[in-house]
Amino acid sequence: MTGTRTGTYAVDTCTGRLGGVMGRVGPYVQLRPPAGGVEWDCTPDALREATPQERLRAGTARANARSRGEICR
Repeated sequence: MTGTRTGTYAVDTCTGRLGGVMGRVGPYVQLRPPAGGVEWDCTPDALREATPQERLRAGTARANARSRGEICR
């Protein structure tokens, strides 16, 4: 996937997981679940951009986790 920018959402097509792009380490893109959690590495060719519906779902999950006090920001 080209244009993988930090702060955007992408889908790891190997696992089907949606994550926020945290950065790059070597040849990998690091993703983190929208509601927080452990980052995982993904190869850039296994990523696709999140659809508008997936981005909305991610934002809602993040807002809900924040309201429950599970994440700070």
